[in-house]
Amino acid sequence: MLSRVAESVYWMSRYIERAENTARFIDVNLQLSLDRVVDGPSQWRPMVSTTGDDELFEKLHEESTQRNVIQFLTFDRDNPNSIYSCLRWARENARSVREVISQEMWLLINRFYLMLNQARIEDALDHPHEFFGDIRQAGQHFTGVTDSSMSHGEGWNFSKLGRYLERADKTSRILDVKYYLLLPSVNDVGTTFDDIQWAALLRSASAFEMYRRKCGLLSPIKVVEYLLLDQEFPRAVLFCLSRANEALHDISGTQRGTFRNTAEKRLGQLEAELAFTHAREVIDRGLHEFVDDLQTRLNGIGQAISETFFAQRPYAEYAAMRRTGVPT
Repeated sequence: MLSRVAESVYWMSRYIERAENTARFIDVNLQLSLDRVVDGPSQWRPMVSTTGDDELFEKLHEESTQRNVIQFLTFDRDNPNSIYSCLRWARENARSVREVISQEMWLLINRFYLMLNQARIEDALDHPHEFFGDIRQAGQHFTGVTDSSMSHGEGWNFSKLGRYLERADKTSRILDVKYYLLLPSVNDVGTTFDDIQWAALLRSASAFEMYRRKCGLLSPIKVVEYLLLDQEFPRAVLFCLSRANEALHDISGTQRGTFRNTAEKRLGQLEAELAFTHAREVIDRGLHEFVDDLQTRLNGIGQAISETFFAQRPYAEYAAMRRTGVPT
């Protein structure tokens, strides 16, 4: 597969996943607002912080009101991480690889994009819960159609790799928003206020029912363990890393447990460390510090994937990699 094609499929999948997860962030905050748990800038500004777009937001808006933040994260063309921007780039990537993806995928991503454009014209933020629910369903629909209509070869594995890396990153950011940014005081830990936020956090990852069935009552350490370290729940970070590592090795043909490039080494190391980590160790170290380091390492894995599979190389380096069996 051409590196250009592989890169487009990889980023198409990442952008769709990013759009869906941004909708999850916003929807859970809207639910907290309805419950009157938190309100005002202290609730909405953290949503911008999770995407790292504070500087851009400050240039465009004077106040961190609900309307301003939702508009910025949903429809703003200047925000590269807005839902609109993600879908626009996902569609462009899909358009460039029509010969690789299925017709069903192409039609669905177009409907998704047109739905968002129509919503912007009609000001869908007047009915936000229904709107963001539609975005989440469209993202899940795309994932299902991808898995059921695309041949499970290299292209599908690049799509799977991008999806699970993006999902691992966003699940970690959901935890960071709750523990580091939303909770206004340590005095609130263990209160009803705290429980409502943990429940909302689980719902934002579609994890509330599965968590209750497996773990029972809400407990911060159990929630952290479930969303970070569970090996069965499909939005848990460890589950996502395992599936991403599986896709990466299927692409390269390298045996699991070994590595032939930097991407495989970094991803394998991170998966192994999480597999042998206990939630209590995470809490004792500091959840924010742990998540911050996790996100940095995920960014490093993404960079290594880009350098290994997508970057242009001089012919001499390309020939050497072919001789050693490293995928190009």
